[in-house]
Amino acid sequence: MKFYFNSSETIEAISTKDKFVKLYGQNKVENADIIVPIGGDGFLLKNLHDFHNLKIPFFGVNYGSVGFLMNSQSDENLETIINNSQKTILNPLQLKASDKKNKIFNSIAYNEVSIMRQTHQAAKINIKINDIERMNGLICDGVLVSTPAGSTAYNLSAHGSIIPLDSNLLALTPISAFRPRRWRGALLSEKTKINLEVTSSDSRPASITADHNEFRNIIKAEIHSSNNNSCVILFDNKQSMEERILKEQFYS
Repeated sequence: MKFYFNSSETIEAISTKDKFVKLYGQNKVENADIIVPIGGDGFLLKNLHDFHNLKIPFFGVNYGSVGFLMNSQSDENLETIINNSQKTILNPLQLKASDKKNKIFNSIAYNEVSIMRQTHQAAKINIKINDIERMNGLICDGVLVSTPAGSTAYNLSAHGSIIPLDSNLLALTPISAFRPRRWRGALLSEKTKINLEVTSSDSRPASITADHNEFRNIIKAEIHSSNNNSCVILFDNKQSMEERILKEQFYS
């Protein structure tokens, strides 16, 4: 099995990478059978963005704070763990956004796309679902669209629903909604096209972020699920991604 090991900049992650390279060797990423990011969830997401075009599976090793998408550190043989691991396919969101100068931005997101106010003024956002306006003038700090894999991250912190991986759903969740105050968001088919329009953008500017890619002064955004940039993530068979999401719903 050919490995490509990549670590974050923490001392512990670098030390583990050096240990793995001595034990299993290091290959060029394009020649590897497995990409092993060593760090936290954010570092894994960066690797997904950097290397998804190679169509090589990822097996993350947790040296971060949460590590929901990562595997626990283990002294077991890495090849044995990976050979017995469970496969999860992540389909990202595809974002197309435009700013006040009509500049177009394209990005993908494996966790979520979030549109947020840029100043002290709350954002004012219109929402269309499959070209039908469903909400006019949502006043809020922001709105996010989450994949099932990302539903336990920022989406959950914003009181959005946790989504099972096999549900074929997306979460549309407001962030600190002011009007209408009681709107809690919506669960949508993954085939849904979501359009967000920032109104009163001169006095209420907003930015949009797709995982770690941020674009400023956005006025329009179109978001939908995409199969074109899917990634395979491997999980230790002792705790699959499905099991992690299920346990999170009973965690207090």
